[in-house]
Amino acid sequence: MDIVEKSRASANAWLNDPVIDASTKSEVSDMLHHTDSKLLVDSFYKDLEFGTGGLRGIMGAGSNCVNRYTIGKATQGLANYLKRSFPAAPVKVAIAFDSRNRSKELAHVTASVFSANGIEVHIFEALRPTPLLSFAIRYLGCQSGVVITASHNPKEYNGYKAYWTDGAQLIPPHDEAVINEVNAITSFDMIKFKADEDKIFTISSELEDAYYKQVAAAVPSLEIIRKHNDIPIVFSGLHGTGSTMVPECLSRLGFTNCITVAEQAQPDGSFPTVASPNPEEQSAMQMALQLAKEKNAELVMATDPDADRVGIGIKDSKGDFFLLNGNQAFSLMIWFILRNLERNDRHYIAKTIVTTELVDEMAKYFGVTCYNTLTGFKYIAALINELEDTKTFIAAGEESYGYMVGDFVRDKDAVSACAFFAAMAAAAKDEKKTLFDWLVEIYQEHGFYKEGLVNVVRKGADGAREIKELMTQFRTSPPVSFNNEKVVRALDYQAQIEKDLISGTQKEIILPASDVLQFYTEKGTKISVRPSGTEPKIKFYISVSDKLSSPDEYELKNRELDFRIESIKKQLIT
Repeated sequence: MDIVEKSRASANAWLNDPVIDASTKSEVSDMLHHTDSKLLVDSFYKDLEFGTGGLRGIMGAGSNCVNRYTIGKATQGLANYLKRSFPAAPVKVAIAFDSRNRSKELAHVTASVFSANGIEVHIFEALRPTPLLSFAIRYLGCQSGVVITASHNPKEYNGYKAYWTDGAQLIPPHDEAVINEVNAITSFDMIKFKADEDKIFTISSELEDAYYKQVAAAVPSLEIIRKHNDIPIVFSGLHGTGSTMVPECLSRLGFTNCITVAEQAQPDGSFPTVASPNPEEQSAMQMALQLAKEKNAELVMATDPDADRVGIGIKDSKGDFFLLNGNQAFSLMIWFILRNLERNDRHYIAKTIVTTELVDEMAKYFGVTCYNTLTGFKYIAALINELEDTKTFIAAGEESYGYMVGDFVRDKDAVSACAFFAAMAAAAKDEKKTLFDWLVEIYQEHGFYKEGLVNVVRKGADGAREIKELMTQFRTSPPVSFNNEKVVRALDYQAQIEKDLISGTQKEIILPASDVLQFYTEKGTKISVRPSGTEPKIKFYISVSDKLSSPDEYELKNRELDFRIESIKKQLIT
């Protein structure tokens, strides 16, 4: 049976299923009768996989899409595992949702299925950031939680992120066990959709008050904020959940001049003012940058729809705004935290393997241990759990604009990150400096590191196959040089082997197996390759570095590093 026939058979099964509603069946029927089979194949060629982080896909009818049936199946599987894992105690879950189209509806489908299975549900009345869901799980004593979101994906997407009792996303053995439970649901009549309203409760504002207090306790230099509380800060929620909490959080810390981008403050799952609600992209930040220029702001911040990532804009030496990449922003945050930290040998920070090694260098300088984990904050949360009896966690981050300070949230948190960047801007002003001055100072002290990212998008069934073939090609025929720099080390995290290509020796990588490759050159350039876990793309991370002797050299060195990055990009995509 070829892929079209397989998709057609799956679609006909939906048409004949008595559980499926009439509206969905109408969509399926249209696909079956359309002359072009592409939508039919993309919607039905496989079941949407419940991966280690949950579900993410395009909204619509079909087994490979996000809809009430695929969400219901995921929730039933998770409910079955929760009841099996906690047989002696009443099970509680927390649920949140973002501004995406159908997020609230799908959150209530999730609540209905949990409650129908005898599980107590605590759900936010309105949209709230993902980090507040993580906080709620521990604050309310829940065994699990779910947030309906597709993070920073385009508007066509939605998703389902599942969390465990520690407030972190699922890790082994729970992730695989839940996947098995979800896969064991072979028909929709195995899903309990009828809600038990007596088991569904609305989360009160008391929880948010408790969260704000934790943020205030974590931010240093509160007296400096009081001195510079009127610095102009521009913020955009990009039509998402950030607008519900970030301005309020800044206000509670004492900031009095937070200027919001009015056109992007209203929640809207169509994201009308941006092509994609991703603060990593210049186009998404453009309205905030323009407003910052008009208001002569000190700082620009914008959060993605579920407010777990934040993009940062600052002024350069000429007073022109530019966007920090995630590595630069995280480096600034770590430098600010470590220089204000009364250190002891218990303290540690964490980052992912594709995040800048500038942070490793700073950690060495300040005498703080830096752990590297696989990509994803769930691995950082697992590290916190592992070390919480012996060491003290300080902060963590990743290159994709995710940051976490303190362990009261066990996932990346753009709300508290915005509080920290605002505090940093005030502290820099108190020194009669800017955040850009600090960045250049970091480069002088610890090395000028610059990073770039290439995303190669491959959608649908054909795209998934192409991505797999690309990873195979890099493994079987690895590059021998980049920019005429010889590759001297190669790490395969799937095989869990690191090879020294000069001596021929190899050693084991002590991290869980993951589909990631890394190559280091003789000049310290690092190239990382991995398929995205949430989007139909393969990602190439590029890191180059050099010494910066004085601020006067910054422009020249910056151009040189950019040229090296662009040269490597051309090599990777040709």
